[in-house]
Amino acid sequence: MKHRIVVLGAGYAGANTAGRLAKRLHRDDVEITLVNGDPEFVERVRMHQLASGQDLRRRPLRDLFAGTGVQVRTARVTAVDVDGKTVDLGGETLAYDTLVYALGSVIADQGVPGVAEHACDVAGKQAALRLRARLGEVKPGGTVLIVGGGLTGIETATEIAEAHPGLEVAIAARGRVGGWLSDKAQRHLRGALDRLGITVHDHADITRVEADGAVTGAGSKIRAQVTVWTAGFTVHPIAAATTLEVSDTGRIVVDAGMRSVSHPDVYAVGDAALAEGAGGKPLRMSCASANPMAWLAADVIAARLTGREVPKTTIGYSVQCISLGRRDGIIQRVTPDDQVTSTVFTGRTAARIKEMICASAAWSVSHPTMMMPSRRRHLAVTGAVETRPLTRS
Repeated sequence: MKHRIVVLGAGYAGANTAGRLAKRLHRDDVEITLVNGDPEFVERVRMHQLASGQDLRRRPLRDLFAGTGVQVRTARVTAVDVDGKTVDLGGETLAYDTLVYALGSVIADQGVPGVAEHACDVAGKQAALRLRARLGEVKPGGTVLIVGGGLTGIETATEIAEAHPGLEVAIAARGRVGGWLSDKAQRHLRGALDRLGITVHDHADITRVEADGAVTGAGSKIRAQVTVWTAGFTVHPIAAATTLEVSDTGRIVVDAGMRSVSHPDVYAVGDAALAEGAGGKPLRMSCASANPMAWLAADVIAARLTGREVPKTTIGYSVQCISLGRRDGIIQRVTPDDQVTSTVFTGRTAARIKEMICASAAWSVSHPTMMMPSRRRHLAVTGAVETRPLTRS
């Protein structure tokens, strides 16, 4: 009987894990199933572009994985039974021997009233398309308010401002917009926001979203025809409803090889996993974390199943990339534990670098079994899973 590997979620983390496993393992010994709610791969790092009115390249998952041995299932995961080793796909049950949980994240309203009722977001394709349609309804001179001064908020605000020059765009942050960046990067960011005519509301803690804007903790009202919420993400509640060990935020706690600390036949990658990176710090929710987590998890799974040495590595960062529209950007150099340095690239050069990074990330998903050693190894014992925990050396 073949060893059944089920990968839940085909974002950057899940798709890369499935493709790498297909390259590492012999298809006579394994059955790899990739489950995703959308039939296409969604470039989540480009959702602000989709919302602003740009059309993105379509990438049907069945086409991407054709000939790789990976079976693509278009279905919504409704529950996971990690003790019975099954996944519920809305009435249909899928059994597994090894599970890779990569269901990603959704918008987090932070408990703020009115977000669900009145705010748009860019956390996924359908959400971005809804915002796109909403922007098309706003008359010239109308205001679009972006709540959140992090990477997503900055990219969304600048993309909309550039694509819709007839609209007034504002951005509000609890602290300072882009306040974690180095001094040089912050100066460039402020210049770009000014150039695009974006009104900045620093130290504006949004406590309520209404149909015509948002209310700050100080009681002032920022009026807007459209409010876009980018103030954080949270994971799907599915994992927390299982017997998996999860964090207080619902992320699956994993060891140094992306393996669940409570269930050795479950791995978690991407936003859904709470993993330790360089300096002992948790890896942040990002594409920059998702890809190396996927590569490591696939290599660890393949090594255990084929009886080879389990790889040990520590995931770290090198840069933070911010697009400021299509012709401007910031590439902020960081330490492996994600602390900013004084090295920064800005302007068109940074925009080109950011585009190259985004394009290469999508290319790796679109070509899941290329640019890797071609040897697919047989399992040491078909169906076996080595159960010793992985610790850092």
